[in-house]
Amino acid sequence: MAQITLSAPRLTRVVPLIVAVALLMENIDASVLSTSLPAMAVDLATDPIHLKLVLTSYLLALAVFIPASGWAADRFGARTIFRAAIVVFALGSIACGLSQNLWQLVVARILQGIGGAMMVPVGRLILLRTVPREGLVGALAWLTVPALLGPVMGPPLGGYITTYFHWRWIFWINLPLAVLGIVLVTLLIPNIRETGTGRFDLKGFVLAGPGLAAFLTGLTLAGLNLAPLWGILVLVHGGMALTFAFVRHALRVEEPLVDLRLLKLATFRISVGAGSLFRVSVGALPFLLPLMFQLGFGLTAFASGALTFSSGLGAMAMKFAAQPLLRRFGFRGVLMGNAVISGVLILGPAFFTQSTPVAMMVAVLVAGGLSRSLQFTAINAIGYAEVTAARLSSATSFTAVLQQLSGSLGITLAAMVLEICGAVRGTSALDLGNFAFVFALVAGLALASAAIFARLRPDAGQSMVQAKTAR
Repeated sequence: MAQITLSAPRLTRVVPLIVAVALLMENIDASVLSTSLPAMAVDLATDPIHLKLVLTSYLLALAVFIPASGWAADRFGARTIFRAAIVVFALGSIACGLSQNLWQLVVARILQGIGGAMMVPVGRLILLRTVPREGLVGALAWLTVPALLGPVMGPPLGGYITTYFHWRWIFWINLPLAVLGIVLVTLLIPNIRETGTGRFDLKGFVLAGPGLAAFLTGLTLAGLNLAPLWGILVLVHGGMALTFAFVRHALRVEEPLVDLRLLKLATFRISVGAGSLFRVSVGALPFLLPLMFQLGFGLTAFASGALTFSSGLGAMAMKFAAQPLLRRFGFRGVLMGNAVISGVLILGPAFFTQSTPVAMMVAVLVAGGLSRSLQFTAINAIGYAEVTAARLSSATSFTAVLQQLSGSLGITLAAMVLEICGAVRGTSALDLGNFAFVFALVAGLALASAAIFARLRPDAGQSMVQAKTAR
């Protein structure tokens, strides 16, 4: 297929939409899967809590392989890596649909994660290198609107497929999107690469990858009776030791796998610090809500998906208001105030009961989607306010790793607290009475992030929203 050359204005619009196809595929996969966990547990003859491994294994693979994505894109070209990543993700999706037990599914999800590790951050890097800085907020909105169709479409689609067909089809719906993405990338995406690419930090990869994998695997296995206590302790402490060794290494070499020196930039440091805390909180929701609605309230997967669908609608609607709000109140004002609003709305489901009117639950979920969407747009944009063009690949890899780690920690934390509450109260982990405690805990994390956002300068990121957005 011959490459099509686009004018600069069209490129500014077309590139975000093409990258969004990949994000759409990944987001549909994640949101569809969460809705289908209870049915999958029955079919695979395992505990629903154990299926957190299916969610965290994917996020873990992302965290391990994302650091190599920026270097690979610079070395071999962003289009080449982006297209290959879509192929690997699609192959992983096929394998997931063919899995016959929990561990086969976990391995297939890791393969998916390897593809996703290259697909999402490289797609964002393509966007950052083709769109002028003054148009970045607007371009991010173009990028995330189609991608948010995933959370909107995923829950009802996953619930419908699981209720009326079979959960295996939730993975195979990725394939048409993958084919479309490969065609569009080949035709329209320029093969951007950075000149003078340095050597790959193999030592950093050997330290960081296994370190993060061991640490998070140990945390995830805790309380599941799937591994002996000594094995879990070895994983956690060994992972911590390797991670600390990587930190020392990264601060000593010129071109580390993950450039920790980016933390010297105030906007970047606050964005990833407070943003990670906020993402841990939000990361627990896709795990908690389907379990509460289906196993606590007795709803079908389709009815559960139809409810969680509403938060995606709220997220989409906010994307059109993000830029005006940021221009009016500034990044600092929006991130501080909205962290508090989001925390309160995350707490909302703690008060849901089987007799709560559906309209009230939908209102809380829609408002929560609006608030979280605004927060993510602001976090994603402010993080790059002071990053130079030469450091963009390092910055995108850094932020992407922390995003996936935060999501994995959110799921692990939610499952762990459910188990603890069940043990303390003498009930099963999935007893309806345990969910309120978990929602309260994760809401507190979102509220706490507001204190870190308060450290931003009042004028932080001002040039990103005051200049005319590229259209």
